[in-house]
Amino acid sequence: MLMLVALCVLMFFLGSSLLAVTDPTECNYVLTAKEMLAAGDWISPRIYGNYWYDKPIFFYWELLAAFSLLGINEFAARFFPAVFGTLGVMLTYFFGARLYGRTAGIMAGAILATSLEYWYIAHAIITDMTLFVSMSASLVCFYLAYSRERAAYLYPAFAAAGIAVLTKGPIGICLPGLIILIFLAWQRDLGYLVRRETGWGSLLFAVIVSIWYVPMAWMHGTDFVLSFLGVHNVLRATVSEHPMLDVWYYYLLVFVAGFLPWSLVVVPGWLRRLHLGGWRSPDMGTRFLLVWAITVPVVFQCFATKYITYTLPYMMPIAILFARYFDAHGCAIGREPVLSALCESPMH
Repeated sequence: MLMLVALCVLMFFLGSSLLAVTDPTECNYVLTAKEMLAAGDWISPRIYGNYWYDKPIFFYWELLAAFSLLGINEFAARFFPAVFGTLGVMLTYFFGARLYGRTAGIMAGAILATSLEYWYIAHAIITDMTLFVSMSASLVCFYLAYSRERAAYLYPAFAAAGIAVLTKGPIGICLPGLIILIFLAWQRDLGYLVRRETGWGSLLFAVIVSIWYVPMAWMHGTDFVLSFLGVHNVLRATVSEHPMLDVWYYYLLVFVAGFLPWSLVVVPGWLRRLHLGGWRSPDMGTRFLLVWAITVPVVFQCFATKYITYTLPYMMPIAILFARYFDAHGCAIGREPVLSALCESPMH
């Protein structure tokens, strides 16, 4: 595990201060946080002196905290994306180890940390890495509650979903909720959700999201509701911002490119197994990973607006499935020096 932490420091923190903030989206987040800090207002996002409601508050809180503690600079702006990138790797290690053993967990964490898309988003000043960790934590906690018959894990599942909604909006509860429903339907166990913990967990979720949504609705009224829900959620789902990207194969290309270099090894192997008829009926853990990995791109494929970062939430289950493939075929098959070193290290 210590090797994974060292890998994350190397991949996500080292040199981040040298990456200038020039991307327009990153500039919007940084300028908004600077104006909020100058105004002493940690509730209402504002830019160029005007309130705006593009995203919820949680990522701005991260930037405000980083700027307050570390100063307004590139390292501070990229600090929390790197922190959450590290947390995502460790959560992947934990869940992979729970499902398939410690070696598979280590491999899954290493694969995720060294994949091209994940490396990029762990440096990017955008909301997606925080959404990845909170949404993934919600799904992992649900699976632990279900598989280990410990319903108390549903409480952190709902709490993490609340943070996801504070980070990105309704998708933070709708997407993991859909994944859970499809998985339970496959298990023929939809009745699992009819329990006391679901009710109390829903109340906990409501309390968490009300921390910001209630005062925003009270202070800004219909301007906030119509702009946030109408323009930045409904319209993005129904009207394409980039029509040339609205093609059926867009997220297939994102998958192959985002998982470089690992997709060059695993995907051909999976295709060979499919051709040879080598697939077996999946166990419960694999079912959950498959539902998670497939539902995310299918949902966003239905959205009119396409972004590379939208499908980041599927990277954890796919990294774990990749790790299981490598583990089943021997660690030496992963011809990457980092992966080989992690597998051979006595520190894991």
